[in-house]
Amino acid sequence: MEHVKEIITRQAPGKEFASFESVYMINRPSKVKYWTLGLLGFLVVCLFLPWTQNIRSRGAVTTPRQEQRPQELNAIIGGRIVKWFVKEGDTVNKGDTILQLAEVKVDYLDPNLVSRTKEQLSAKQDAVENYKGKVTTINQQLLFLQQALELKVSELENKIQQQRFKIRSDSMDLQAAENDLAFKQEQYKRQRVLYDSGVASLLSLEQRSQAVQDAMAKRTSAEIKLANSIQEQTRLQLELNGERQQYLEKISKAEGDRFTTSSQIASGIGDIAKLENLYTSYDIRNQLYYVLAPQDGQVTKARKAGLNEVVKEGEMLVEIVPSNYQYAVEVFVKPVDLPLVATGQKVRFIFDGFPAIVFSGWPQASYGTFGGIITAVESSVSENGLFRVLVTEDPKDKPWPKTLRMGTGAIGIALLKDVPIWYELWRNINGFPPDYYVPQKNGKEEKKDKSSI
Repeated sequence: MEHVKEIITRQAPGKEFASFESVYMINRPSKVKYWTLGLLGFLVVCLFLPWTQNIRSRGAVTTPRQEQRPQELNAIIGGRIVKWFVKEGDTVNKGDTILQLAEVKVDYLDPNLVSRTKEQLSAKQDAVENYKGKVTTINQQLLFLQQALELKVSELENKIQQQRFKIRSDSMDLQAAENDLAFKQEQYKRQRVLYDSGVASLLSLEQRSQAVQDAMAKRTSAEIKLANSIQEQTRLQLELNGERQQYLEKISKAEGDRFTTSSQIASGIGDIAKLENLYTSYDIRNQLYYVLAPQDGQVTKARKAGLNEVVKEGEMLVEIVPSNYQYAVEVFVKPVDLPLVATGQKVRFIFDGFPAIVFSGWPQASYGTFGGIITAVESSVSENGLFRVLVTEDPKDKPWPKTLRMGTGAIGIALLKDVPIWYELWRNINGFPPDYYVPQKNGKEEKKDKSSI
């Protein structure tokens, strides 16, 4: 600097300081330190600005409902393709016919199979009704037999009761005959004593002897009559038992017939159930020859071509992409980031084909992004070693583009906790993970206890 000053003084005496000060501004006050302090202050202020922690992941557009995803239309029954009603790229409505199949199995080739099965079913039903009528007749027969048995038993029991009374009467007659015989014998003894004493005559003694013989005859007759009454009671009891046995045999035979008929009814009902099952199966099978569209959509990926080509049961015929479906995005997160995502958490998306300007830490300042809400977090790892997260459209944010298609790529930015920039820099420098938090219904974020993770 002094060397430059000397050169200027030799060239322009008196003006050495004016030019020097004009060029090098020696005497002008410097503002560098103010700029430096201002810049440092601005950086310090920026360190306290909020920064939204986030997790980025790649995904694709899908739908949260299974019936709204591309559906494989499979052949329920095996058969031969007779006619195609649509081609790839056609739009179909629910219930439209896709193709027609023809039967290839020998068991179902009869064109009158359904009607003949119906005739067999009707015949079996008539047989069951006849068996039911037979059961009704047997029940009436059993009722009549039971009534006849009761009447017969009542009749014989009355006779036995009468015979008991007769036995009681014969017993009383026998007792009277024995009493009379004892009285006549006592008179004979007295008459014998008188005769031996010479007081009574022989005629009187013989009369008493005759009276004793008559009494003995009456007693014997009474004994025989009582024995006959007892024998008659025994005969009536045997007759009662025989009648009971006879009617019980008839009743048992009728009950056996009823059980046999009931068994035939049960067997017929089982056969009817089988025939009804076959009839319904045949009828439904006839309706399956025409393959119908299960929902509105576009026909894609026809696996079978031409006519007379045979398809197997469960084999894919075409694929139908639904026309109306709810948008969702499936993204995959690393296992280390899984504790940081939860149901109800906010997510921002960048869809392929839709330009966007993204500020990672300030999602509100980003342009071209779309909002979403996490609705499901799978607890099992996928085949790619990541965990699947399903995100649906945020109804409070701007709607997703209507031109989205199934499978469109998307980059998801899961929004975590809002922290100062200095804290985020310090976390990244030290290699710490983002803060754990739980999204609340009121929009606030609650920090999780790390010991519970």
